[in-house]
Amino acid sequence: MAKEGSCLFRIGYFFYSRTRIGQIYHRRDIAKAREKYPDGKTHTTIQPFQYGDLTITPFPILLDNYSYILRDSKSAVIVDPGDPEPVIKYLKDNGISPEAVLVTHKHWDHSGGNTAMKQAYPNIRIYGGVHDNVNNVTDTVKDLDVLPFGDMRFTVHFTPGHTEGHVVYLLDGAPFGMSDSLFSGDLLFLGGCGRMFEAAPLVMLGSLDKVSNLKGDVLVWPGHEYANDNLDFACHLDNSNEESKNKYEWVKSQREKNLCTCPSTIEEERSYNPFLRTAEPGILEAVKVTEFEQPVTDETRAKILREIRTLKDSYKYKL
Repeated sequence: MAKEGSCLFRIGYFFYSRTRIGQIYHRRDIAKAREKYPDGKTHTTIQPFQYGDLTITPFPILLDNYSYILRDSKSAVIVDPGDPEPVIKYLKDNGISPEAVLVTHKHWDHSGGNTAMKQAYPNIRIYGGVHDNVNNVTDTVKDLDVLPFGDMRFTVHFTPGHTEGHVVYLLDGAPFGMSDSLFSGDLLFLGGCGRMFEAAPLVMLGSLDKVSNLKGDVLVWPGHEYANDNLDFACHLDNSNEESKNKYEWVKSQREKNLCTCPSTIEEERSYNPFLRTAEPGILEAVKVTEFEQPVTDETRAKILREIRTLKDSYKYKL
């Protein structure tokens, strides 16, 4: 049954990610979100963050996604507008005319707004990874491409794993007197990471290592509000980690008030995110790995990454 279920999932995933059938399911997801959050309500209170001349607004869409609206005095950029209607309404209500859309990957909950954004703003540029078949892009990007908009300067990093062509965008914070900002899509979440839909664990490990090796003060802006479940699992997996316990208590307090949990930082994620700690004794013990080479090889870490993912997917979350 497991093999049959896996086969059926792969078939369903192919049609979702590679054909317009995925767009039909995406519309159903939008309808579900409208039903759960009627009359303009959202899963998280809209809370702009101000950094000098730059405003970063984590914009809640669908059931738990974040799009991001970035605006300085010269330009505006949107990241992953998977549900375009509320994003466009917010832009028009606030007199914001975006220059570009940056898409992290092809999944419809991140790219499903591309067509509507192009219709609403005919001159807009829509960027997506060259290896990821993102719908309705005007420009494809590759590793280490640099995208300037106003005083904003984004560097593209190729991070396959969740999808074969997933990219993240690193915003240079220097012009705004702040740390750099990582818009991580479904690669890295607060306390977690995305599922490995289209690549082997070793590939995903390489992408996670790439972002984990960024400067510790880099701000992390993920594609979903998954922090509560992720920290619940992190505490369960390694219950001796005080950083995850403390962060979990803070996350629960934020979510009780319907507030967002981002941004975190790379340094924070390295301290409590189990998917970035695949060589640490606490994680090795948690997944019952007793025999391994020292130092821990990437092949061993990839096996541990896969095991953590399997454990998380079957974990029963607290209510």
